[in-house]
Amino acid sequence: MNLVNKEYQKRANRTLAAWKNSDHRAGDFTEPSSAEIAAMIDHTILKPDASIAAVNKICKEALEHKFASVCVNPVHVKRCVKNLDDAIPTCTVIGFPLGANTSDIKADEARLAVKQGARELDMVINVGLMKTANFQEVFDDIKAVRMADTGVVLKVILETCLLSKDEIVIACMLCREVGADFVKTSTGFSTGGATEEDISLMRFVVKEDLRVKASGGIKTRQDALNMIKAGADRLGASAGVEIIK
Repeated sequence: MNLVNKEYQKRANRTLAAWKNSDHRAGDFTEPSSAEIAAMIDHTILKPDASIAAVNKICKEALEHKFASVCVNPVHVKRCVKNLDDAIPTCTVIGFPLGANTSDIKADEARLAVKQGARELDMVINVGLMKTANFQEVFDDIKAVRMADTGVVLKVILETCLLSKDEIVIACMLCREVGADFVKTSTGFSTGGATEEDISLMRFVVKEDLRVKASGGIKTRQDALNMIKAGADRLGASAGVEIIK
């Protein structure tokens, strides 16, 4: 670990200690309405076997319920943009689901998606580099996508189930320094999804500088409420219609 990484680790240790000693689990909570919850949901279909009919269906549901966005694999971006006709943003994923593409490929993928009409990008960090404390390379990887197009919303997927608490803190710091718009928990394709504890920690680290997206395993209204209460501003879910019933 070089000197820069040691400094990040020191900052992470201080932040974790402050979070553990804080009242982050306390506070009043006003339950949002179904419409307010809908406006926080990225209506998502990322399964490899997603059919055109299924993609068209979630676009129709998004228009009906006024979800925050429709999130699809890159192959469906043009179709979603056409279906949604600017009424709802099209979101797509970058370097998904492993995050192990080269930075150049991620940046090219981002540029093409934006050219095709995507207005939000959810990129996966290089988890292996994060786990081996190559923080400068992780920073550069996120920056490559940020610089590919600064005019769209960038959400950075940390894959929190694979990270330690201090790694989550440092990843959030890197995202803030790059100028991302959101930190996001999960792809939904790894060993676990969003947890209230991780959302609380991410919110504590980024304060109001960035927004926080919970994704992975959010299937019910109570799941959604738990994440919102913990500090989530956005929810990634394929069960959006069921959640807001």
